[in-house]
Parts: sequence; C-alpha cells; structure tokens
Amino acid sequence: MTEAREHNAEGYSFEPYKAGSDEEYMNLDQEAHFREILLDWKRSLMEEVDRTVHHMQDEATNFPDPNDRATQESEFSLELRTRDRERKLIKKIDEALDRLDDHDYGYCEACGVEIGIRRLEARPTATLCIDCKTLDEIREKQRG
Repeated sequence: MTEAREHNAEGYSFEPYKAGSDEEYMNLDQEAHFREILLDWKRSLMEEVDRTVHHMQDEATNFPDPNDRATQESEFSLELRTRDRERKLIKKIDEALDRLDDHDYGYCEACGVEIGIRRLEARPTATLCIDCKTLDEIREKQRG
C-alpha cells in the first residue's frame, strides 16, 4: 500500500516525512527528503517551461482578424507571466538547494531557529520561521 501524498502551498505533490521520536532536526535523511522535493519540483517546472515554448511555437499563427490576434497575444502574455513567476521560483529552489549543500537549510535566516518540517513541506523555499514571517508581513502592511 502506498503512502498518502500531500500537496504543498504551490500544489506540488510529495510524500510527508515521518520523523522518529528522537531524530535530530535536519539530519541527512531530512536533507535528502527536501532535496528530492526540491529537485522534483524544479524538474516539473522546467518541463512546464518546455511545454510552453513548444506550445507557443506550434500555436503561433498570424491571424488575419485583429480580434483573434489580440486573443492569442493575450493568452501568450498570460502564459509568459506565469513562466516568469516560475522562473523566479526556480531561482528560489536553486537557492534552497544551495542552503542544503551548506547544511543551512531549514533554519530561519532572521533568528536562526528551526523552521520546521511541516512548514518546509508546505513551502520548501521558506527562509523564515512562522514568527519572523508573520512580523515581516505585518511590517509590509504598515509600509503600505
């Protein structure tokens, strides 16, 4: 019987990590778990980029009707904005993989506490613990 898979905040599917009761935080097994999540997620995003390129090449048509051309340009523009967002996400994934290589992954960059397994599974590129992230969002709201 296979384990139940969960989805993180970005909709990526993964198998939740089962930590032992006396397991040290961010040990080699946990690092391997997150490396697999990050690499699978990156691979999935890269496949989406390839599909977009092929789709835009295959679907690029010079429609004689201006409305059809405008619709196609609007669809392509939306697709490109989505891919740009994913390009930025791939950069964050690469940064998370670098933190894994340096054994800094899973610790808050603001206060140094453990971010936590479940939070990292929900948002594998997280760099702040929930408390620092909450304070960051409050400051952002105050700035307008």
